[in-house]
Amino acid sequence: MITGVLIWQAKSKDKPYKVSDGGGLYLLINATGKYWRLNYRFAGRQKTLAVGVYPVVSLIDARKKREEAKALLAKNIDPSVTKALNKQAIRTAAENTFQAIALEWYAKISTPGQNQPLKQFSVFLKKISFRG
Repeated sequence: MITGVLIWQAKSKDKPYKVSDGGGLYLLINATGKYWRLNYRFAGRQKTLAVGVYPVVSLIDARKKREEAKALLAKNIDPSVTKALNKQAIRTAAENTFQAIALEWYAKISTPGQNQPLKQFSVFLKKISFRG
């Protein structure tokens, strides 16, 4: 089992190395940083799931993510596929905001010599779509 002190004291070496926590979870330590990884088997193949970067993902959070992945595996669901689908859904939701769609539409209809009402509409569009 890994402890917080052990993680803090772990320093990079010439070659990357692993510090195991159990249940497939380990901390990969290399010259660029410390990375949480989870090894698991799905459909007869070994896979590795990137859990996060230490210290952004703490030891407790990494263990929670390990348990979440194990729960998905118990339901015969591949955690890496689930993670990829969630990431894609977040990206799609961000791209399909009113602001993004409105500015894309405006870029398609605007012309270099546009008339005054269209210019006023663009000002209005930016005013309502960029509210924070």
